Amino acid sequence: MATLEKIRSKAGLLVLIVGLALFAFIIGDFLNSGSTYFRQSQERVAKINGEVIKIQDYQARVDEMAEIYKMQSGSTSLPEEYQTQIRQSVFDNMIREVVLGEAVDKLGMGVTPEELFDMVQGENISPMIQQMPMFVNPQTGVFDKATLLQFLKTIDDDNIAAMPAEQQSQLLQARQFWMFWEKSIKSQRLEQKYSTLLSKAISANKLDAKDAFDASAVSSDIIYAMQSYASIPDSTIQVSKSEIEKLYNQRKELFKQKEGKVIKYIAVDIRPSKEDYDKANADIEALKQELATSEKVADVVNENSEIPYMDAFFTENALDPEMKQFVKNAAVGEVYGPVFENDKYRMFKLVDKTVAPDSVNVSHIMLAGADEAILKAKADSLLDVLKKGGDFAALAKEFSADQAAEKGGELGWFTEATALRGVNEDFKNAIFSTPLNDYAIIKSMYGTHIVKVTDKTANVDKYKVADIDMTVSPSTKTYGNIYNELNQFISKNNDIKKLDEAAKEAGYELFSDVTVTAGDQTLGSIKNSRPVVRWAFQNDKGKISEIFECNDKFVIAAVQGTLPEGYRSLASVTPMLKSELIAQKKGEKISQELAAKNLTSVDAYAQAMGASVDSVKFINFATRRITGIGVEPKLNAMVSLAQIDQVSAPVAGNNGVYVFKVYAQNKDAKDYDEATEVKSLDATNAYRFGYQAIQSLVNKAEVEDNRIRFY
Repeated sequence: MATLEKIRSKAGLLVLIVGLALFAFIIGDFLNSGSTYFRQSQERVAKINGEVIKIQDYQARVDEMAEIYKMQSGSTSLPEEYQTQIRQSVFDNMIREVVLGEAVDKLGMGVTPEELFDMVQGENISPMIQQMPMFVNPQTGVFDKATLLQFLKTIDDDNIAAMPAEQQSQLLQARQFWMFWEKSIKSQRLEQKYSTLLSKAISANKLDAKDAFDASAVSSDIIYAMQSYASIPDSTIQVSKSEIEKLYNQRKELFKQKEGKVIKYIAVDIRPSKEDYDKANADIEALKQELATSEKVADVVNENSEIPYMDAFFTENALDPEMKQFVKNAAVGEVYGPVFENDKYRMFKLVDKTVAPDSVNVSHIMLAGADEAILKAKADSLLDVLKKGGDFAALAKEFSADQAAEKGGELGWFTEATALRGVNEDFKNAIFSTPLNDYAIIKSMYGTHIVKVTDKTANVDKYKVADIDMTVSPSTKTYGNIYNELNQFISKNNDIKKLDEAAKEAGYELFSDVTVTAGDQTLGSIKNSRPVVRWAFQNDKGKISEIFECNDKFVIAAVQGTLPEGYRSLASVTPMLKSELIAQKKGEKISQELAAKNLTSVDAYAQAMGASVDSVKFINFATRRITGIGVEPKLNAMVSLAQIDQVSAPVAGNNGVYVFKVYAQNKDAKDYDEATEVKSLDATNAYRFGYQAIQSLVNKAEVEDNRIRFY
């Protein structure tokens, strides 16, 4: 009993100890799992309607689209602005996928495997595929289904792993290309089905049809006079605070804003110095002698020019105007230039000229495999068959390893430049030196080719030109001088309050009150300035940045403040609203004063306005922009209701007050056809409603965008 009593007496302390122990257990468990939680939070690039998008998944999609773009454009790398566009496109697509996925799931809507098969290789091939140049017959200019099927057969080959590394890489790349577009086609089809379902719920009726027909069936020719709102000083018009507040409340939904940063910044051009220009001039003059005398022209060009040397003949039409003018009168070996324009020196040398076909038409049989001895024996054997009268097209279909096999090995027309770029120098030399209907064996990274020249264009003058292009760039010394000067400026002026005056004294132009949002990819028109935007969102008011190098500019920025997400403040939009109210009051004032004069002609109104009479034709209710006037919907409406030769009352528009008279009306010759009009309206509305419906889902989506943390 004594022990029990002792425990009871210490009950408060015991509860506290047990409580602390439980808390330690819980918080310990939280801290152990917390690292996972925070890691997941740090990996979250976005959250769309509750669905978390991890940076790894987002970046994988960005990389995929970038690779597709490279394949289509033939580029090996992409400029930063292209990467930026791709990131935005991927992000927008992911939002659409999530919101559309939620909508179609509720409806039980989807795209079946049978539908997808039909769109990619069945009877109803997707227009997206039909428009791809790789599946268009170059002779007819139309989609070739056989080429598509051969392509699909090639990339689905189970023996890809056994092919040479180069060919294997190309086929795997082609497969990746196809899978991307197959997913895009499926997504497009789902979006189309959803928008079609919605658009079918809305159909034009006979009143809509008649109204649409009447709006464009009759147009009017008018004479008019206009008194601009600029004719009245703003200072003479009084706008009250309550009027501005009332308009603000009416328009408030238009003033929604994302979180923003207000910054000021200095941008300094990184330009060559006089010393740099002088050195570049000396270098190009010395290079002229080397270009004129050297037998290794390709080396001289490739070592000094921004444009690599191309060992190919070109016709006049393939040259730019300056080069064309030079080659027409130059002798072989002659040098033109150097000429200087837009910070660039340019110099040409006519290396050679000839008379030869501009293009040749080529077919081939491509043999692929790892064993060169086997390939050579097979090529020699096929060449022997061909020289004895074998059917080239039939042999190509049987033995060629690429998709041209289905067309009897036909590759199409090549100029020297396209042959050099598309395959290699041996291929170019062979097809332009091989007689018509004769054969040649060539090796390339794709395999071994038996080439047949099937046609040639007529002989023309052709020129081989060495082209040296040298842009004058800032030297390391110049770069350092500009940087150091700006760095010293920051060191001495690290107080945002003094920045304006200091910049003025130092001769720097400072831009103030610039608002940026997390989605802005550039600061104004400054290229590659996204790091400045990211910096602004990572720092508080009063902070001044380090020096950023943004393409050809050095930039420093300072944070003036933060704009919270929500609605723009009344104060921030007051100047805009006040300007609108002033224009409105000017319109009322001018209209009342003109109406009180009881004038009866447009000429009289023009005199009262201090304006001249002008004219414009073919205005109707559907006119979007009136020639010589601009967007004035009130004027459109009043003109469509006016009678011929009747002087209108003053009409207060966007830019001024108008008085007009219709002097002629033009009626459309076509008769009203209700069925045709309804069909036309339905087609227009189907596209518009479909787009608006999906855009509405996007606009209502709850999107948390954290990309500013990563890019």
